[in-house]
Amino acid sequence: MVTADRRPPFGAVPVPTWRGSSRHVRRVWAAYAISQAGSGIGTGALPLVAILLLDASDWQISMLAAVGGIAGAAAVVPLGPWVEFHRKRPVMIGADLLRGVTLLSVPVAAWAGGLTFGQLCVVAAAQTIGTILSSAASTAYLKSLVPGDQLVAVNARWESTMWTAGTLGPPAGGVLVSWLGALAAVLVDAASFLLSALTLGRIRRRESAPAAPEGGRHSMAEMTAGWRHIAAHPVLFRLFAHALTFGSCIVASTPLIAVLMLRDLGFSPAQYGFSLGVPCAAGVLGSVLAPRIIGRAGLMPVLLVAGAARCLWMAVIPFAPGTTAGLALIIASDTLLLFSAGIFNPAFSTYRMKAVADGYLARVTAAWAVSSKVAQPVGIAAAGAAAAVLGARTALLMLAGVLLASIVVLPWRAWRAANTGEAARPIEKGQP
Repeated sequence: MVTADRRPPFGAVPVPTWRGSSRHVRRVWAAYAISQAGSGIGTGALPLVAILLLDASDWQISMLAAVGGIAGAAAVVPLGPWVEFHRKRPVMIGADLLRGVTLLSVPVAAWAGGLTFGQLCVVAAAQTIGTILSSAASTAYLKSLVPGDQLVAVNARWESTMWTAGTLGPPAGGVLVSWLGALAAVLVDAASFLLSALTLGRIRRRESAPAAPEGGRHSMAEMTAGWRHIAAHPVLFRLFAHALTFGSCIVASTPLIAVLMLRDLGFSPAQYGFSLGVPCAAGVLGSVLAPRIIGRAGLMPVLLVAGAARCLWMAVIPFAPGTTAGLALIIASDTLLLFSAGIFNPAFSTYRMKAVADGYLARVTAAWAVSSKVAQPVGIAAAGAAAAVLGARTALLMLAGVLLASIVVLPWRAWRAANTGEAARPIEKGQP
């Protein structure tokens, strides 16, 4: 036991390393890396199929994203308890198979001459369902595999893998589409999920029995348990509100930045693409450095400082001029934003794993993901309406103001509690 006078400052922990992870964790990571690589290559493939093969309108492309996301998120709600009370690895395999098979149906239907816009919407919804189910199950599964002192290192590896796939995948997918067409990118994405399922299937470790539902509880209570547990934990609730705000603002800013750079400032498509790709390397760097930073400063201080830092930089973008210096300013602001996010995300994932008891972790993760899928289209619609009336630059300034205000929502009181361990006190089974 660490005595009071020897406690590391602000919850600091020894710096963990990825090398200590078991072969089971490495195999789970390999499956995740394969699926992320495929998804990176397949980024935007479904909209491209809709445009190139079905001649879909702008309205239909927007509907494809909105309907797929919201319908998929709604379908997951009753599945949350099912994931919680079943073994997690079969759920992860099933989620990969769902995404792989539905994606594979697109080129099959196209080659048979029967592809429709409705099928693309169903496929998009299936991707959302599979993603949320996989996230909910894998979070709980990893916690059962990884010792507490290894969680930061494992979450950082997952984060750097995501950023790497997001950096390298889209350019590779663009080359593939230019050579072989949009269906080729869909095929690669489908194959990655099927290969991921195969990799998970090779894990021979017997999974412990899942938590059992409490007797006499109504299924609606089980379905809403994730949200109720978030609301019952002051730190998680504040992080939840902040995360929804941040995610909605970032997603809503993407089309506005495109309009600002390509139309208002006159940058070329190549310059716009360059501004999207270069900052992603900062996300990789942040996630690689996160374990050492958390080991020195402590989990909660890093969570709060990085969470606040990632909200500062959007305010710079609306003031960029249409010059080389303006392009550099946009790239620098995005780089700092993604570097901060790369540090924040592993810290947040680790905190949530530690703060939520095992019997509720899958439902809390699913509730978080469902809420994000619903909140983001709302943010896009609100920002789009503001841009239509006030212009892209003003709408971006409004989003930046919301982001700055969200810093106040972060659980700053938990900084002091981090020294006593109160901030990460798990939500015990049976609490509301």
